[in-house]
Amino acid sequence: MTIADAREKCKGLVARIPRDMLIIIILVLSSTFSFWLGYLAGTDAGQGSVALPEVSSVANSVAAPTSEVGTPTEASGVVASKNGTKFYLPDCPGVGRISESNKVWFASPTAALAAGYSPAANCKGL
Repeated sequence: MTIADAREKCKGLVARIPRDMLIIIILVLSSTFSFWLGYLAGTDAGQGSVALPEVSSVANSVAAPTSEVGTPTEASGVVASKNGTKFYLPDCPGVGRISESNKVWFASPTAALAAGYSPAANCKGL
């Protein structure tokens, strides 16, 4: 089969499909392709180093815990579950699902990272 034969075969195939249907097919395919490219770009952007907020010096001077892992105070930076792998800010929705007996408090996100926890993806500000 030559290139000219392939071109004629494609023209015959396209001629049998109604023009409106062809436009709809092209739109659906291009929008699906664009969606997946954006999705892949978003997952690639999420990889790499995690930017963590610094705990302000005002919060540290108010009631800083004496150790890296402590009890809940106003200056506690993050909370995690004994059974989990993620840490949260105290006002994140995921904290409500952790029972009080399983909560582990850390003075800062850095301390939680050092303990082997990673930031929760659904917690804004981490």
